Amino acid sequence: MIPLRFCPQQKSGMLALTIIWTVLSCLFSVALARSSSTRSSEHTESQRQLLYWSVPALAASIVAAHRFLLSNNKNEYEPKHQAPNADKTMTFKHDRGETKLVPLVPKKSTKNETLEQYTMAQVAKKCTPEELWIIVQGRVYDVTNYVEKHPGGRLVLHAMGGKDCTDVFANYHQARVYQTMLPAYCIGEIKEEVEAYLHVKDFRQIEQDLLQQGLFETNPHYYHRMYMWLASLFLASLYCSLLCSSTAAHMVGAVLMGFFWQQFAGVGHDVGHSSVSHNFYTDHWNGSLFGCLFMGISTGWWKRTHNLHHVVCNSIENDPDIQHMPVLAVQPKIIEKPFWSNYHQRLMQMDAVTSFFVRNQHILFFPLMGVARFNLYIQSWIMIFSKDFKMYNRGLEAAALTTFLVWVLAVALCMNSWAESVAWVLLSHAVAGVLHIQIVISHWTMECYRGSAYNNADDEWYKMQLATTMNIDCYEWMDFLHIGLQFQIEHHLFPMLPRHNLRIARKMVKEVCQKHGIPYHEKSFFGAVRCTYDLLCVTAAEARARGHTKVPNLIADGMNAQG
Repeated sequence: MIPLRFCPQQKSGMLALTIIWTVLSCLFSVALARSSSTRSSEHTESQRQLLYWSVPALAASIVAAHRFLLSNNKNEYEPKHQAPNADKTMTFKHDRGETKLVPLVPKKSTKNETLEQYTMAQVAKKCTPEELWIIVQGRVYDVTNYVEKHPGGRLVLHAMGGKDCTDVFANYHQARVYQTMLPAYCIGEIKEEVEAYLHVKDFRQIEQDLLQQGLFETNPHYYHRMYMWLASLFLASLYCSLLCSSTAAHMVGAVLMGFFWQQFAGVGHDVGHSSVSHNFYTDHWNGSLFGCLFMGISTGWWKRTHNLHHVVCNSIENDPDIQHMPVLAVQPKIIEKPFWSNYHQRLMQMDAVTSFFVRNQHILFFPLMGVARFNLYIQSWIMIFSKDFKMYNRGLEAAALTTFLVWVLAVALCMNSWAESVAWVLLSHAVAGVLHIQIVISHWTMECYRGSAYNNADDEWYKMQLATTMNIDCYEWMDFLHIGLQFQIEHHLFPMLPRHNLRIARKMVKEVCQKHGIPYHEKSFFGAVRCTYDLLCVTAAEARARGHTKVPNLIADGMNAQG
């Protein structure tokens, strides 16, 4: 996950693979030595040497790699500022992490000077998989034939069909997409002149200011330090888990491994949004290799769910991040009536099983967060074997996920007993479960809605993201603990903005919200946890009062001429 374009002579890809090979070689050799030593009372001198020098050698290789990466970047990184843009026909866009001044409206792909005229009402009807149109900067695009090719998944386009996607599109696509891909799908333009709302103009200006200041550029030093921090956590965990013999030290190793997974998730999140190298294929490949290898979670699966979550945040029918029945129902509104999940492609309702879990979800919530990671492993493998979805790097992810399972089991089986091995696995995953709490507290207590959003001034892109998202207020020195998830509002508004610049954007967003009287939701970490837990209790109480919905038996009803 090294930002390739910053590395000397583009060698970082090979260097990264070398480091990974060193990590795995040392890990397996230490695991083998530790396994042999625990099953035999006789320790050979070669085993001792291997045991005590493998991890220090690995640490030395990481330090050497870090020095190599910084050898040509000794000066502090400064973003490139752009001159102010006074041309209203031009706009700032980011492309591969660099700010460029490009035409506001992409050039037409045909020589025909006139475009077909459409009304907003006409476009609104083109919202089916058979005929899907979108609007970007007043132009109409027929993307029906592109749906299955869309890197963000077909469900994202289905959710935005027939709507004005100007701001959604701007915040998820780089300049080259506007110039090289959009024109081919242009079929016309909107007849009536659509004036942007005042608050929308101000939010768009924030993006222009961030681009002008070069804040969409990635600071390579930030991630070099991050990689060193992650390597230190990983090595410390291996040292305690493999080189120490006491149970207490092994449990410390489990805690450190869980903390490593929680911290690594931040980088995985950044890569998933192409905000590290700003190259979709580079970041996706890095996520498929490193994310699967060290986290055990498929980047392809994560991006499929997460892209949809961003676009339809807290939509009851569409957002997979709030669709957790039969185990959890995050708000009373979700259990009001059955609904069809467009992501899971199944009916979600309060049947007997769901009712049991939801009635007791306030008791189950924290234990479930401690083991939620196992569900992500399962979902990742389901995605690997599924042929229904387009997936990049499927073979690479399958190999990396397999390797993850091997090395985690190798470490766990090096404990002093089977019970200790189980404890190591459960404790490491319980600590990593803090990540799941961090994820859910920013959305579960916020506004949920049925149907589709982005219809008028009350639920356009910026207001909808602000209504469905909450920040976590913390000191700046604690930012590393929250891995960027404390700035969920700014991240949802500008998802490709590098994590280290989100705090700057926060100040700008708060000023615009205050100017237009738009609620800006922000709580302390424990305050947000308390609100989430309280709402789960309220939903559980309502579930107990409602009972459950009888699941219809179509065969029995048919035989009895019912329905």
